[in-house]
Amino acid sequence: MASLVGQVGESLLSIVGIRNGTEEPRHNSEPLGDGVELREYGTRIAAETTVTAVEADEEGARSEGFRRLAGYIFGKNTTSGDIAMTAPVVQSREGKKIAMTAPVAQSAQDVEVGTGWVIRFFMPSKWTLETLPKPVDERVRLVEVPGETFAVLRFSGDRGPDAVAKKTAELLDVVKAYGFEPSGEPAAWFYDPPWTLPPLRRNEIAVPVAV
Repeated sequence: MASLVGQVGESLLSIVGIRNGTEEPRHNSEPLGDGVELREYGTRIAAETTVTAVEADEEGARSEGFRRLAGYIFGKNTTSGDIAMTAPVVQSREGKKIAMTAPVAQSAQDVEVGTGWVIRFFMPSKWTLETLPKPVDERVRLVEVPGETFAVLRFSGDRGPDAVAKKTAELLDVVKAYGFEPSGEPAAWFYDPPWTLPPLRRNEIAVPVAV
């Protein structure tokens, strides 16, 4: 009963953007400028899944990927045990490379077969690849994410494809203006559930950079 009350309380708090006890990957940060910061992350463990462009569009892929990964952390694993939720949820393109200034959203007909979106949940720091329970869903895989430095732009409100594409372009302009080169593709990071009031959401666009 206490656990249920706690879960209900956390859900209510999340409506107004309060992330009670949600672990985030450890990192060092410093401001770059124009609302962008540099963050250095160490090695992390994540559960991820790929949703193909044939299965869903960008927003649909986010929902489908979330369902698969939520299933894993809420018991669809070899121990049937729960794993604590962490933030952020990561969405990035998989497969075909897209020009940095192009909108992220494309229809399935415009994208080569075999491409799609990778949705990723980071695991709490106490876990390793050896100690984490294995996913029952074969579409979910556990991976070790190497340490990287990211340029990160934070924003609130709309997090649909057009908003993500606009913020991605803004971030890449700042990165270029400060003399950095992207070393990989941009990704969208989401810290709040869909029911959080839009002005109180924490959303971010992140791109790895060479330092």
